[in-house]
Amino acid sequence: MKLISKKLVKMVALAAAMALIAGCGGEQKKEAPKAASSSKSVKVGIVQLVEHPALDAANKGFVEGLASRGYKEGQNITFDRQNAQADQSNLQTIAQRFVNNKVNLICAIATPAAQTVANATKDIPIVGTAITDYEQAKLVKSNAKSGTNVTGTSDMNPIKEQIDLLMKLVPNCKTIGYIYSSSEVNSQIQVNEAKKYAESKGIKAVEATVSTVNDIQQAANSLVGKCQAIYVPTDNVLASAMPTLSAITNEAKLPVVCGEGNMVKSGGLATLGIDYHKLGFQAGLMAADILDGKKKVQDMGIETQKEFQVIVNEDVAKKIGVKIPADILKKAQEGKK
Repeated sequence: MKLISKKLVKMVALAAAMALIAGCGGEQKKEAPKAASSSKSVKVGIVQLVEHPALDAANKGFVEGLASRGYKEGQNITFDRQNAQADQSNLQTIAQRFVNNKVNLICAIATPAAQTVANATKDIPIVGTAITDYEQAKLVKSNAKSGTNVTGTSDMNPIKEQIDLLMKLVPNCKTIGYIYSSSEVNSQIQVNEAKKYAESKGIKAVEATVSTVNDIQQAANSLVGKCQAIYVPTDNVLASAMPTLSAITNEAKLPVVCGEGNMVKSGGLATLGIDYHKLGFQAGLMAADILDGKKKVQDMGIETQKEFQVIVNEDVAKKIGVKIPADILKKAQEGKK
């Protein structure tokens, strides 16, 4: 009996040990799916200053950039898309909405949109795009390293090269007219740089500023007869109403060199500009790094686009009697391929 009891005790102990090992193994197997599904759904607020082709393209690119990194709408990310229609009170309402809803990240498209959301929160990461100079807009401590809850992609143009393009298209140009929104910091920065470079080439400047689209007609008419060409930066007010500007400049046979391609397609003559869809896509990749926990927003620098595309509106060229040099046409055609 004692022998049987000892054997029985050993068997029970062995069975208990095996059960314990099996239990541990079972728990380990259950933990594996947890790690794989740790990427819970996130909420991202997108605020766009106003509707026009360049900002629309940046918006679309941002969403696609996130999708390329696995953040797919309807699966693990929800977007709250808002358009402020160029109204400051709308921007403030949208910014507060995002803060109240505790979104995980905000995408701000255009400088005024970024400034408003940056004033509303110092905690939620903000990724901007279609913003010219983050440092001068007081969004970051430095473009090299944010130091704040804001980072993103810059739409700073190759301004000197754009003025060179203008001079090649209008070789007898003595005075350039500049038209832009007085309330947009990014526009002022671009115009100041363009004027400085053009003046170094002996070309004078005449300016006309607008506050809303309703001012464009009067501002454009004020430049007629005072210049041989017009330069328009990547300005949101002008971009949203290029047909209004081009109706006057085409009749006056004034060439308009624009800050970006969509403005050319809407009535300008030419540009050497950035691709806003690619710029937004680039911002989407930056947002993915933040959501993944790979990078901290305050440590990230502002990213820029390195490749630029020549775009020419040949219909406008015919209307105003400008002959496009063969080398410029060739580059424009190559860019379409």
